[in-house]
Amino acid sequence: MTSSWPSRAKSSPSRPLGVAVLLVLLLSGVARLQPRLARTVASLKVREDVYVFPPPGELRTATLGYLAAASDLLWAKLLVEYGIHWAEKRAFPDLNRYLDAMVALDSKNRTFYEFVDTMLVYRPIHGSEEDARAARAYLEQGIAALPYDPDLWLHYAQFIAFMGPSYLVSESEKERWREEGAFALGHAAELGADVDRSILVASSMLNRRFGERDASIQFLERAYALANDDAARAEIAARLEVLQASRQRDEAQNAIGAVERQWRRDFPFVTRGEYLLLGPVVDEAACAGLVRGGAAECPSSWNDAIALP
Repeated sequence: MTSSWPSRAKSSPSRPLGVAVLLVLLLSGVARLQPRLARTVASLKVREDVYVFPPPGELRTATLGYLAAASDLLWAKLLVEYGIHWAEKRAFPDLNRYLDAMVALDSKNRTFYEFVDTMLVYRPIHGSEEDARAARAYLEQGIAALPYDPDLWLHYAQFIAFMGPSYLVSESEKERWREEGAFALGHAAELGADVDRSILVASSMLNRRFGERDASIQFLERAYALANDDAARAEIAARLEVLQASRQRDEAQNAIGAVERQWRRDFPFVTRGEYLLLGPVVDEAACAGLVRGGAAECPSSWNDAIALP
């Protein structure tokens, strides 16, 4: 028993030494491995992503008919990926693949067309001329799929008239885009978009920038016919007067006055727009037959009805 005490006393200092040696080894290992791990992590963060979906045609078949559900899932995936690339300030080379897949799954997705131009031209690695052309192409696919959607036409017109040209290099191409955008604004107003503003902007652009005075007057005439309040009509009439179009203004006033008189006489309980959709009211008995069908008092359209004295 007494002989064991000296040996224990001699061995006790070796424990702190062993811990110190182990700590030194661990620290040196971390110092040795950390630069290599950092380089590996950096290379993983900057490499391109892997697009795992099949081409658009095959993707549509692979949904087994669940197009709406697949479109919603793909849209959610696209938003997440777009947000990650934006946060990390990385390029998104697979963006057009996602967009093509979305069009293939649901070409009438209005939400998609509301954001497609933003995703293309407002993203990390600033949008290019090719991105602006691609955005216009997608929006044109949208108006082809939804030709009577006024808001989509308005969005398309605003992009090619105001935002898109800023990404182009050729001045002649910029002017062509703006002119086409002005006509698209007018068409959007005809479909029921913000008439009081859109068509006035379109007519102003056509008259001042492109010298299309006749087209500007036509747009204003349509705006006058479509406007639903006196203040808007007064503003449009003032624009027509500036264009020295008093004759066209008087014709527009007479035309809309004739329609409203018939509206209040025939169906005052429906809205003005609904009455315009019904068409001019005629006496069916008096207008029956091939001979009477073409008579002046039996108009088949509003143009014929307005032309009556």
